[in-house]
Amino acid sequence: MAGWFELSKSSDNQFRFVLKAGNGEIILTSELYATKGAAEKGIASVQVNSPLSERYEKKTATNGKFHFNLKAANHQVIGSSQLYASEQSRETGIASVKTNGPSQTIKDKT
Repeated sequence: MAGWFELSKSSDNQFRFVLKAGNGEIILTSELYATKGAAEKGIASVQVNSPLSERYEKKTATNGKFHFNLKAANHQVIGSSQLYASEQSRETGIASVKTNGPSQTIKDKT
């Protein structure tokens, strides 16, 4: 099963999206956006940038866990991963975003 985006509204009336893998697991979370249109542009940016290896910034948190950011061509962060226990798990997460990020399915929960 292919992945999809879920667009939602936060309690303070801002918008965010998550990218879910085919199994329903969240694999990428966006920043908060002031408007729904801006969040939709963020989804479009993930669709374009997610297949490109050079768009991934691999990081290590202060607690030693691994994570990544997906960045646009202008180096702005589009979305962030969860924390992973190992570098290999992070690589698996990146591979999942590369596979599911181009999805055209958007579930609007606003």
